[in-house]
Amino acid sequence: QVQLVESGGGLVQPGGSLRLSCAAAGRLFFRIHDAGWYRQAPGKQRELVAIISAGGRTNYTDSVKGRFTISRENAKNTVYLQMNSLKPEDTAVYYCKVFRSVIEFWGPGTQVTVSS
Repeated sequence: QVQLVESGGGLVQPGGSLRLSCAAAGRLFFRIHDAGWYRQAPGKQRELVAIISAGGRTNYTDSVKGRFTISRENAKNTVYLQMNSLKPEDTAVYYCKVFRSVIEFWGPGTQVTVSS
């Protein structure tokens, strides 16, 4: 059984920062899996935000490039998303995914609200 738990969400003013964490627990060899952050705003489809491969390569959706940074700490089975210069349009539930080939695991999500 594998569980992912996200943390670090909350309410922040425009221009502020948050760091999300996603900790994996259970029977998972974390270091050989890719990981990603997705988000879903009300009334919209879930979208990819950022991905980090098992080897550390990263990729970002255009709207967050230069503002968000994804990283991982294999010793702690954790993936992070540092979010800077937050905008109201970043408001969404953020989900963590850990995956390899067709096997994937999702966290329950954490709410991020950017508002003054």
